[in-house]
Amino acid sequence: MTNPEDFKTRLKIAKSKIKKQINPDNEKRGSFMGNAFKLGTELVAAVGVGTIIGFILDSWFDTKPWLIIIFFFLGAAAGMLNVVRTANRMQKED
Repeated sequence: MTNPEDFKTRLKIAKSKIKKQINPDNEKRGSFMGNAFKLGTELVAAVGVGTIIGFILDSWFDTKPWLIIIFFFLGAAAGMLNVVRTANRMQKED
């Protein structure tokens, strides 16, 4: 029969191997969710900033609603461009 200490050592090694296999999946999932939130936030922020700038300029020049509409679409375009750039950068890193 084998030594009980030898069995405990082998058991610890097996448990550490199992933990190493489980952790990368959780890290990848967390990293994916973080990147998804980052992309969504960039898009929403760009649209929001564009709309606010359009609203302020409309108030100054009394041209409601034209500048709000124009800057809304400019913000949406800038947000989409940022999302595409960030996605390409993340893809190159992987």
